[in-house]
Amino acid sequence: MTEPRPTLRLLAGRHKRLASGHPWIFSNEIAMDAAAKSLAPGSVVTVAAADSRKLGTAFFNPHSLIAGRLLSPDPDAVIDAPFFEARLRSALALRDSLYERPFYRAVHSEADDLPGLIVDRFGDVLGVQINTAGMERCLDVLLEAFDRVFAPRAVVLRNDSGVRALEGLEKYVRVARGEINPPIEVEEGGAHFFIDPLAGQKTGWFFDQRDNRAFMASLAKNKRVADFYSYAGGFAIRAALAGAQDVHAFDSSETALKFARLAAERNAVSSTCKFERAEAFAELEKLRRAGERFELVICDPPAFIKSRKDVNSGAKGYRKLARLAAAITAPSGFLFVASCSHHMEPARFAEEVHRGIAAAGRSARVIRQSGASPDHPIHPFLPESAYLKAEVLQLD
Repeated sequence: MTEPRPTLRLLAGRHKRLASGHPWIFSNEIAMDAAAKSLAPGSVVTVAAADSRKLGTAFFNPHSLIAGRLLSPDPDAVIDAPFFEARLRSALALRDSLYERPFYRAVHSEADDLPGLIVDRFGDVLGVQINTAGMERCLDVLLEAFDRVFAPRAVVLRNDSGVRALEGLEKYVRVARGEINPPIEVEEGGAHFFIDPLAGQKTGWFFDQRDNRAFMASLAKNKRVADFYSYAGGFAIRAALAGAQDVHAFDSSETALKFARLAAERNAVSSTCKFERAEAFAELEKLRRAGERFELVICDPPAFIKSRKDVNSGAKGYRKLARLAAAITAPSGFLFVASCSHHMEPARFAEEVHRGIAAAGRSARVIRQSGASPDHPIHPFLPESAYLKAEVLQLD
């Protein structure tokens, strides 16, 4: 006979956000008595209002600011392999309506009602990130559910994210199912790329930029293209396949550039693409001094802002990047600048980009503002999860 599930009681009047649809419970909303404090991080609990009215089932971590994460509005939900299988099948149905091939973000945490879980699908390989103690405790049943829904050849756990520390979790990377011999091949928009799910950035590939890569490729025909922070060549290869005159791509990682060159060969665009190891700011300055101009300039940097205290310094970084990139953008050319820093609000990001362009002595018009592709849905009560911001501008 199983023991009764612990009940997590909220303070008087502090149930309203949860009852209205928000999936998080903050520590200052909880009656944090000795019994609550003694619960193991990641425990499954029944959430109740101060008047004992049951509100749902959640993961609970007494050591985290986001102490509760709602799993189901059903207070009697059984959190087992069938539960996760049902949630995974729902997420898969959405992706199947969006994409014909099995290359996408299959699970995007709270937006797919699986808080703390990220799953990227690379054909028959899954790249998984677990960012909460609750999901970590459920790993065995999660793997069982993955087998039932995706039947993967391999499952890679990329549990090396810094946010795990907020949940008291250690970092690690391992293959939890099957075997893998990197690099593996990823498909996108008719193009083929190579990634390493064990050692690449994040889970190995950035599906969030899929639609932005497609849009920039649509502008690339007969143009000179400069791609900074190119990583494994996503923007560069797609621009070349769309008919770019030539593509100059830069990244600081020789491993990423090796994969980009492999992709250029695989897509038969090696004669169009040139990949160079370089630090973006220094290379931009070098190209400016040399008088180089490109009709398409792409800047997709890693996060400049890791925490709230870095917002102002990071904002200056985006402004400087836009200023230097504008200086090498040809008249009537297009500039793409993105930020994946979730602490950088969209309005502030746009302001810094526009100020940077003005500081370069250029005027511009915004032709597109965008975020992540639709396999990265946003929970309607978590607008801060819309981390990716991008602008495309035409410069005079």
